[in-house]
Parts: sequence; C-alpha cells; structure tokens
Amino acid sequence: MSATPRHSLIRWITETRAPAAAVLIRLAVGSVFLSEGIQKFLFPAEIGAGRFAKIGLPSPEILGPLVGAVEIACGSLVLLGLATRLAAVPLIATMLVAIASTKVPILVKRGFWAMAHESRTDWAMLLGALFLLIVGAGPLSLDARLARRGASRPPR
Repeated sequence: MSATPRHSLIRWITETRAPAAAVLIRLAVGSVFLSEGIQKFLFPAEIGAGRFAKIGLPSPEILGPLVGAVEIACGSLVLLGLATRLAAVPLIATMLVAIASTKVPILVKRGFWAMAHESRTDWAMLLGALFLLIVGAGPLSLDARLARRGASRPPR
C-alpha cells in the first residue's frame, strides 16, 4: 500500500540524507538566524523596522517584527533539527529578499567587489539553508529521530 500524500510530505520533511557533520551547518544557520531575529526586537530602529523603512521595504512596522519572529522560530527549528526542511523555506525567502533589497543596490552603485564583501554572510546563510532544504537535518536531529520512529511503526 502506497503512502498517502500527507505521509509522503511528513516523510520528506523528516527524512535526511545528510551526514552527521550537517549539524555544523545547522548550528551556523540556526544560530545566525536566531540571533538576528532576536536583535530585530532588541534594536528595532537599527536592525528591525527602522532598517526596513530606511531601505524602502513596505509596512516596515509590520514587516520588521514579522521577519524577526520568522527568524527566531525557523532558526530555533533548524538548531533543533525539527522540521528542518520546512523551516529552511522561509529562511531562503528572507535571504533572497535581503540580497535583492540591500546587496543588488550595492552592486549597481559600488560594483561587484563591494557587493561581494557586503553579501558574504547573506550568501553563506542562503547556501546553508538551501543545503538543509536539499539534504535534511542529518542523523543528529529531531527529524532523524522522528523518521526512525515512523519507520519502526507498522503500516496502517
């Protein structure tokens, strides 16, 4: 009997092909996003809504806290290795918007090398989140534990 679409989605979210060393990528990506999300609330004028207003993003008073909450929630999930693939999706979207709204203008005004320097963390977070989306959290994660538990249950 084949898996239902719901079970297939759950299996995709929790399964992993990543090596144990993927925990290092999870620690880097999760801790940076968690820290940045917290700082959006601690320093809203510099990092949160104020910064979003300065770069011209719409509704910065809503977008700043929303992005901060997403970074805290998804960064925490990545650190735990829980629903890692699912958590990576909004983080990827966040980084794409960050690159488009802050780094592309640097490229246009100051050139490639200035943009490359300013975007190194953004690219690292984007590529780290893409890695986790593709391969999963790795065996040292709650996802792997849930996948093992699900595999040991008899089919219904």
